[in-house]
Amino acid sequence: MYYSFIAGAQRIFENQKLLNKINVFPVADADTGTNLASTMRSIVNTAQPHKNLKHTAVALADAALVGARGNSGIIFAQFLYGFSNEIKEEETLTVSAFAEYMKNAVRYAYEAIANPVEGTMISVIKDWAEYIYLLKDSIEDFLRLLMDGLKKAMESLKMTTERLAVLAKTNVVDAGAKGFVVFLEGMFDYFKNGQAEIKFEGGLIEIAESVDAIDHEEITFRYCTEAMLTGANLQRDTFANIMKDFGDSMVIAGSPTKMRIHIHTDQPWQLFEKISHLGTITYKKVDDMVMQNDLASNRKFDIGLVTDSTCDLPMDVLSKYQIQVVPLTVHFGEDFYLDRITMQPAQFFNKLQTSPHYPSTAQPTAAEFTNRYNYLSTHYNSIISAHISSGMSGTWQNSSNAARKIATETGKQISVVDTKKITSALGMIVLRTAKAIESGMTHDEIVQKIPEWSDNTKLLVSARTMKYMVKSGRVSHSKGFIGKVLGIKPIVEVKNHGKTEAFGKPLSEKSSMKMIMDEMKRFVGDRKVWGYAVSHSDNLPVANWYVEQMKKLTGGQEPVFVQEASPVLVTNVGPGVVALSVMLD
Repeated sequence: MYYSFIAGAQRIFENQKLLNKINVFPVADADTGTNLASTMRSIVNTAQPHKNLKHTAVALADAALVGARGNSGIIFAQFLYGFSNEIKEEETLTVSAFAEYMKNAVRYAYEAIANPVEGTMISVIKDWAEYIYLLKDSIEDFLRLLMDGLKKAMESLKMTTERLAVLAKTNVVDAGAKGFVVFLEGMFDYFKNGQAEIKFEGGLIEIAESVDAIDHEEITFRYCTEAMLTGANLQRDTFANIMKDFGDSMVIAGSPTKMRIHIHTDQPWQLFEKISHLGTITYKKVDDMVMQNDLASNRKFDIGLVTDSTCDLPMDVLSKYQIQVVPLTVHFGEDFYLDRITMQPAQFFNKLQTSPHYPSTAQPTAAEFTNRYNYLSTHYNSIISAHISSGMSGTWQNSSNAARKIATETGKQISVVDTKKITSALGMIVLRTAKAIESGMTHDEIVQKIPEWSDNTKLLVSARTMKYMVKSGRVSHSKGFIGKVLGIKPIVEVKNHGKTEAFGKPLSEKSSMKMIMDEMKRFVGDRKVWGYAVSHSDNLPVANWYVEQMKKLTGGQEPVFVQEASPVLVTNVGPGVVALSVMLD
């Protein structure tokens, strides 16, 4: 049984690009093959066969649940969970028992889906399971059962085009349903060809990220949101009651001790707040389906651009230039959040006041960058990645390691640049890079220019107190105590070597503002300003004051952007922080 499942997984790996290509329902984000392949990779990498059939089934189901991605992956994982729950403690599995367990497992899959849609993967699973159940008393040969069942599944798959209008319009079958059928094909071939043992090198399994999507319907909710939770008594109905008003495509799979959720929503950060008390969140994934779809069907440039969430660029700028953002994480004790995705600035302020834990931050892992570069390499001729200073975070290092790996595997040029900046300064460097790509500059020309743009950018950051710098470890307790006694409103500068240095120690916010503007006037002199930008934390009046002063300095030039600062910056400097960045032409 174990190796027949591995054979099915192998067939998914072989067909993932096709499954991505025909993916139009529920959203044409061209990732069904990727999601099923990721689910199968988890089975291959972590499930181990056991002499006991039930233990083997449980291992397969648990591995599928842990690695499940997307609607199709989670539905398949829940179907396997149903099978593992139904199967009895026995050494051999008869045709009749196999058919009965599979039929009973269908109920689990249907229960996982909030609004099951006929003509999709779930329909083909049901039609197949019910058909082999009808045959169970008349067929004793397991291979014959699989062959006849496969024929029925193929008939059901063909019918998906007629049962769903969106499939009929594009003249394709349902991608998830097709995935289930090719899985059955792999199982059938395994038994037909003599049950030869199948082995994979887990690290060498390629996951083909999404390809060009075909014409798509309007996306109703922006973010494909998933999570894994562990606990002692997780109840599906409890999750369903909380999640039902957040969006659509809701799937809830798993057991009382391990639950996997999936939903399309516009408020992933609010959803995670609502469910965080139900168990321990061990995994989160939030994909921007609008960006994915736009990239697949309307890619604007040949060079892809990547940055991280500390850039503070507004969403309209990111969307316009199709800039990919890899989030850092913010941790409150054991709880973790994806910067600007599951942790928004307003939510962060509330958490900062109410949590018994002071937050910390962490860079994205090399695996996260690997997945992103693997995905982008299917769309772009080359990729440029510009990040927060390596002197402040390990983000650049992890990005560089992942880029070398994917560049070697794909042959695509991927350049990772240490901008030596953060917040609004990083945002302007990324934006100038995007505009250079738009203007037609070559990859190498842009990579050579970025250090020059960075050196021509000054960033000054003001804080209301030294308290948060002490808490984050940026300032010693002794210096923090002196600062508190004197009422110092510290100013720090991010120097061109990529680290912060104390710039001034004014005793009032007004003095701080004047000191920063005097320095910016000195920095600009009689030179032309390319642009300026302001990031702030709940301090719009001061941000607007800087804008007015910069307009006077530049002859009326509008800011590149004024934006709420990343929770990562606020963690290290505190609420009320304002970062003014000026870039010379």
